[in-house]
Amino acid sequence: MAKRDYYDVLGVSRGASADEIKKAYRKKAKELHPDRNKDNPEAEGQFKEVNEAYEALKDPERKAAYDRFGHAAFEGGMGGGGGPGARPGGFGPGQGDFASAFSDVFDDLFGDFMGGRGGASARQRAARGADLRYNLRVSLEEAYTGLQKTIQVRGSVACPSCEGTGAEGGAEPVACPTCSGMGKVRAQQGFFTVERTCPTCGGLGQIIKNPCTACAGSGRVEKERALSVNIPAGVETGTRIRLAGEGDAGMRGGPPGDLYIFIEVEPHRIFERDGADLYCRVPVSMPTAALGGDIEVPTIDGGRSRVKIPAGSQSGRQMRLRGKGMPALRGGGHGDMFIELAVETPVNLTSRQKELLREFEALSEDNNPESKSFFSSVKSFWDNMKG
Repeated sequence: MAKRDYYDVLGVSRGASADEIKKAYRKKAKELHPDRNKDNPEAEGQFKEVNEAYEALKDPERKAAYDRFGHAAFEGGMGGGGGPGARPGGFGPGQGDFASAFSDVFDDLFGDFMGGRGGASARQRAARGADLRYNLRVSLEEAYTGLQKTIQVRGSVACPSCEGTGAEGGAEPVACPTCSGMGKVRAQQGFFTVERTCPTCGGLGQIIKNPCTACAGSGRVEKERALSVNIPAGVETGTRIRLAGEGDAGMRGGPPGDLYIFIEVEPHRIFERDGADLYCRVPVSMPTAALGGDIEVPTIDGGRSRVKIPAGSQSGRQMRLRGKGMPALRGGGHGDMFIELAVETPVNLTSRQKELLREFEALSEDNNPESKSFFSSVKSFWDNMKG
């Protein structure tokens, strides 16, 4: 059976560029891979045909020979880059050339999953240090004013003995002889070239011939550090502050991680917070609530504000003090403070106080409109139930 034209096999024109040929091969290889076509007995043969065509056309010299002589360029010892022992179609003994052709696009096809050759330089770089977390509790007053606080953080720092290199005397690491600095080794398995992490260097691409005794070759040691942290005014529980480069040191001179400080604002005994607003529950006496009057309330900045209580105020009534709340974290002024009245019932009354209250109650029939309305509704409810 006559061989198909290699350009027809890949579905490209004779004037196609190297990139167009490679792109067409990638598409065909994906479509015809035997693992994706287990129900198609012809897929394996077509898959080999596609690889044979790409092997012939990917190299400029072999492509030029094929363009001039066709399939005969690779038969009977003719030139075109087939090399000693080349078989028809450009395949040498066994399937070595096929594996080479497929490995050219292996990283493009499966790079995201297994890691391609493009990541070699990244593997050779030293590993970045881990990020650290620190939980910091502050008072509501500190959250209002902001503060500079010193914290103690324990983590990894660059080893002072080897200056972070991991090698005794500060010597530079050398390329791993097993993987030649790639960090991965390849093994041929049938149609596939499989990559795995280099067992000698653990994927770093480098080894240390004489490890530092102080850090055992890691390039870092554990140490407690004192750090100064600027806590801005207006922080809330859950606010996160990032200190770049203050995390764990990287392995063998790698860049350090970051330190993340999570803020927790402690509950306050007087104020409750809701965003930038503050709430303060203030008890007032029955006479003050009934007759009205002035009271002094505290503010979060340590000051005092005078509040006028209207006559006839009930429990739960709120009054606003504008601008007396918390500062906004990213500017924009302050929130408000809300005063909530709690009318207090007197306790431990003397005989005279009880006598006066009974006398007052007898004279207060028209002074309790809410009670009068409620009990009127209750009477109607009971009358309807009887009916």
